Amino acid sequence: MNHQMPLAIRLLNGAGRGINRLGLRPISLELEKLLNKAQRDTGLEDFGDNSFRAPLQRLLKSLEQEAGLSLMGRMIARQDLLRLLKNRLQIVDTFKQHPEISEQRVDRPLVVVGPPRTGTTIFHDLLALDPDNRVPLSWEVAHPCPPPEALSYQSDPRIAAVQAELDQVDKLLPDFKTMHPMGAQRAQECVAFTSHEFTSMIFDVQFRVPAYEEWINTADVTRMFKFHRQFLQLLQWKNPAQRWALKSPQHLWHMRALLKEYPDACIVQTHRDPVNILVSISSLIATLRQLASGEVDIQDIARHYARWLATGFQHTIDLRNSGELPAKQIVDIHFRDFVTDQVGAVRRAYEHFGLQLNEDVAAAMQAFLDDNPADKHGKHSYHFSDTGLDLDEIRELYRPYQEYFGIMPEEQR
Repeated sequence: MNHQMPLAIRLLNGAGRGINRLGLRPISLELEKLLNKAQRDTGLEDFGDNSFRAPLQRLLKSLEQEAGLSLMGRMIARQDLLRLLKNRLQIVDTFKQHPEISEQRVDRPLVVVGPPRTGTTIFHDLLALDPDNRVPLSWEVAHPCPPPEALSYQSDPRIAAVQAELDQVDKLLPDFKTMHPMGAQRAQECVAFTSHEFTSMIFDVQFRVPAYEEWINTADVTRMFKFHRQFLQLLQWKNPAQRWALKSPQHLWHMRALLKEYPDACIVQTHRDPVNILVSISSLIATLRQLASGEVDIQDIARHYARWLATGFQHTIDLRNSGELPAKQIVDIHFRDFVTDQVGAVRRAYEHFGLQLNEDVAAAMQAFLDDNPADKHGKHSYHFSDTGLDLDEIRELYRPYQEYFGIMPEEQR
């Protein structure tokens, strides 16, 4: 499971452990210092709505007290938080300079929800191939200002910069691309831009922050979805969209808030044997967290995510039972059916929402699948025994979800 970091990074982290023993923190994660640094770097002062400060403070507390950050981990966390804060300053300033951006409509977005490791990423990649869909790409989400423009959308210098960053991750964690291939021009999840509100589950994937994550499960995310809409308006301002095609597992926990902001959303919910979801996501997180900590425990991750997934499953059952979500606005895609006929699953979703899948687009989707088989970068191997959990207990925990949606168990490896 553990991949050895390059020698230079091991030496860096070793020096960091020595510094920690002296009670020193050479890389500051203090709130006010981060805010001041972002303001100095951008020359801007206004972060907009101050509601982001309390979630950010919670995150910083978890990073300091729970994450077991290595020196490299502190550097990664600080760099990423500063990027988000500087982006936020620039986004607020852009809206102040151009208030007309907020007048744009975001109608009837296609939103893929469902637990991680259920085919949501490849489904989103396929939606990106339809020119009628606009997906947020990794490069524009990482650096949204100045807003992307249609004429330079394929040649913007930010593309190469973000690709270089992702290539570096591949070098440090070569196994990660077998689990989740990344690219500057590939579709990005909503959690990557709601992170500017600091109410995003993306942080728990990168770092061990269980107290912060538990808070997010029950937090009021109304403001997060307001920002979500603003981010889409910013990206489409100079590169318009007929409709947005979006994706995030986090929406499973906050579907009511999603529907409050986008009452006409067309929702694709993906399903899979939850035991395999748990094992696969635990393996992925254990791999990714090695960048930031030398204290990665897959059994701790699995225990946390077992409860976390059960909560999300219950949320979706409760929502369906409430009648608040009309059947015409949601379609269920089962993983077994999806892997058998992926383009057919997209076609079924389109038909459910009264959309037309052009045959040339369907052919492009199939060509993409042919060029990007699931094992293109190697096979993602994971085993239930790695979790240290009791299979019968986990099966019972997830029984209501499996029975409600008719999900068949998969063979355990």
